[in-house]
Amino acid sequence: MKIAQIAPPMESVPPRLYGGTERVVSYLTEELVNMGHDVTLFASGDSLTAATLVPCAPTALRLDDQVRDTIPYYMLMLERVRQQAHNFDILHFHIDYFHFPLFRSIARRTVTTLHGRLDIPGLPAFYNAFDGMPLVSISDAQRAPLPKVSFAETIHHGLPLQFHRPTFDPRGGYVAFLGRISPEKGPEQAIQIARIMGIPLKIAAKVDRADEAYFRERVAPLLKSPGVEFIGEINERQKTRFLGEALALLFPIDWPEPFGLTMIEAMACGTPVLAFRRGSVPEIIDEGVTGVIVDGMEQAAAALPRVLGLDRRAVHRRFEVRFSARAMAENYVNLYRSLLAPPPELELDIKREAAAPRRVSSPGAAL
Repeated sequence: MKIAQIAPPMESVPPRLYGGTERVVSYLTEELVNMGHDVTLFASGDSLTAATLVPCAPTALRLDDQVRDTIPYYMLMLERVRQQAHNFDILHFHIDYFHFPLFRSIARRTVTTLHGRLDIPGLPAFYNAFDGMPLVSISDAQRAPLPKVSFAETIHHGLPLQFHRPTFDPRGGYVAFLGRISPEKGPEQAIQIARIMGIPLKIAAKVDRADEAYFRERVAPLLKSPGVEFIGEINERQKTRFLGEALALLFPIDWPEPFGLTMIEAMACGTPVLAFRRGSVPEIIDEGVTGVIVDGMEQAAAALPRVLGLDRRAVHRRFEVRFSARAMAENYVNLYRSLLAPPPELELDIKREAAAPRRVSSPGAAL
């Protein structure tokens, strides 16, 4: 199958540091190549892939100080995709809804995975106006704000099984917070939980420009206390050790998390998760196996000892069963094929035509 993967040019694929969407696109792209598909990746020029790369910006836009407006780069990307669209069986978009007007006429040759939150005013009307575009949610919880929108499928993210090495006997003596510094991610809550329990906390996180004031005013003062260490952004190799040596991952979110890639990265390392019951969390964590889910701060500190006592080998085994990149890729391939198959009514007409007796003209029939 000839497949185009269209990634946001904000980060490289895979990203050098933070970048959940681009990381998933990388895992999916490489697994599709491993499965024997002919894959082309539209992404920033500094991306690394076994697929054919079509560079749509010289480097990741977030890391380019010369970029002031990202929209022109997205438009140029879509023009390159449009010019080559006839070369592919399926076009898989990961850029929200930029492409909808341009590719509506070939909707059944497209798939759009929505990676962000959907509880934003204006989105219901927009998606209802483009109801022919096949949409994929990354959790059932993600699609809850759009009950009238018809989704083609929910497909959970997956990681390559060999990507993170599990640690069954951690020696770090700390709990971890990984991801992005912002109010909805709960870094203040993570610090409070660790303090109550008297366990050191290490924070490996990105600080976006939009969150610099929050970090400076609310989080930075808390980092001066003993037992809290801020590491900053880390890459994939550092992440394996950071999560593997942690006693647990703290995931005290306060927003409708669409998926939460950090949770399954921790599970891949054998590390259990303490998470707040928001968004996708109940779908991703198997209660009492890969982690414990709580309803707020009052329950969190009390539940942490139970999290620390979970069997790390069982955590890793459940990750392998539920969240492999191969399973994710196979689910997408099945969806691609179902979209490319003739509609049921057309398929029935084709079968009827094939089964109908054919008239054979006699040799003497008039021409």
